[in-house]
Amino acid sequence: MTDDPLALDAATMRRLGYRTVDMLVDRMTDVTIPPLRRATPDEMAARLSGPPPDEPQDFDEILRRLDEDVLPFMSKGDHPGFFAYIPFAGTWPGALGDLIASATNVYAGSWMEAAGPSQLELEVIGWFKDWVGYPPEAAGILVSGGSAANLTALACARESLVGPMSDDLVAYVSDQAHASVARSARNLGFRQSQVRVIPSDDRLRIRIDLLESAMDADLRAGRRPLIVSANGGATNSGAIDPLPALAELCRERKVWFHVDAAYGGFAVLSERGRRQLAGIALADSITLDPHKWLYQPYECGCLLVRDGLQLRRAFLITPDYLREAVALDREVNFSDLGLQLSRMARVFKVWVSVQYFGLDAFRRAIDRAFDLADRARQRIEMSERLELAARPSLGILSFRRVFAEDEDLLNARLVAALEESGLGLVSSTRLHGRYAIRVAIGNPRATEEHVRRCWDLLREGARATEECTGPG
Repeated sequence: MTDDPLALDAATMRRLGYRTVDMLVDRMTDVTIPPLRRATPDEMAARLSGPPPDEPQDFDEILRRLDEDVLPFMSKGDHPGFFAYIPFAGTWPGALGDLIASATNVYAGSWMEAAGPSQLELEVIGWFKDWVGYPPEAAGILVSGGSAANLTALACARESLVGPMSDDLVAYVSDQAHASVARSARNLGFRQSQVRVIPSDDRLRIRIDLLESAMDADLRAGRRPLIVSANGGATNSGAIDPLPALAELCRERKVWFHVDAAYGGFAVLSERGRRQLAGIALADSITLDPHKWLYQPYECGCLLVRDGLQLRRAFLITPDYLREAVALDREVNFSDLGLQLSRMARVFKVWVSVQYFGLDAFRRAIDRAFDLADRARQRIEMSERLELAARPSLGILSFRRVFAEDEDLLNARLVAALEESGLGLVSSTRLHGRYAIRVAIGNPRATEEHVRRCWDLLREGARATEECTGPG
């Protein structure tokens, strides 16, 4: 017996676990659940408001409330018609890896307290280094996502090249850069005037001529170019900046070259993706997101740094109360490589799912996404009423239905009609100043049939819109 008020016996732990898994599997295999179900704040408050209980509640009732009042009101990223946003369906073995990490409550900050999980993370980081073409002396760390990785990269670049923050430092990004890059700069003390947004070309790639001109102007004004953040698959468009040319420019000017490949980086597992991302290995640092095109559950991002010593020097601080946990010899404390001291073990999900499926399964999933996107592109190009808004890249297609007037409004209605149907979900963006329907094809559960259904509904929606407005 124990007087621990939060303890459970083994039989109860198993019963609750089995019941939870049954509920989850039932939900994940339910084909009637739409890709998105919205709810207003009033609706959710009516379902969930109330004080916490003082006495224990029945676990089946707890699961019932979650199943009926919480989980239905969210996006379902593993729906085969979910083409709206880049974070795709996670794998079940990955989710079980998270369960293992959470149930054992791994503290993954120091080697002393987590030699096994730390070595596991070193192994997975080693895989990533090999996949992108980084040398053995590179280092990396798993973080919450691309935003945290970009923040860590910018901090590492500043500490490595100049040290403390200075008013003369300048960062350069494309107008297609992820918002997290500008947010990271702001959080590290960069003023808005210290972040240069460089226009992109007709393929939505950063214009190197304008980047050089901006650097020259900053140098003449007494400012110091610090970092260029390039896109290795822009979230907005999938565009890949000219990585080899950017690497050469940054090397000549002694500027840190970062590639934000949170979306597209793991496409290197595919031969087609590897060709498109040629030059990524030349970067000083790379952001990757396993919870995107490596199909891991949230949260799982990664930063790789070509010179691993720079990452450690940027973050290593040892307080008196952690003297016993100082890394010795070849030990690695991951808390010395990033912003977090208290950190969960994100590595279990990656290691378990890759071990279970094998890399060929992930390669096939990525290649199938390329195939589906290419066939969707062909449909657009064959249509007299549809036009591409940008060159497709890494599974992202942006297009619009051509209307004589009210083009933005009527295309937005098509996006809303698909969501209302429950068959699929797409999103929208603006490219070259014009509204575009944005389709991100990467879901491993999607098939040609699911893409066709969404396409047919968009086409039928366009016909219905024409009946009300006249032909475009």
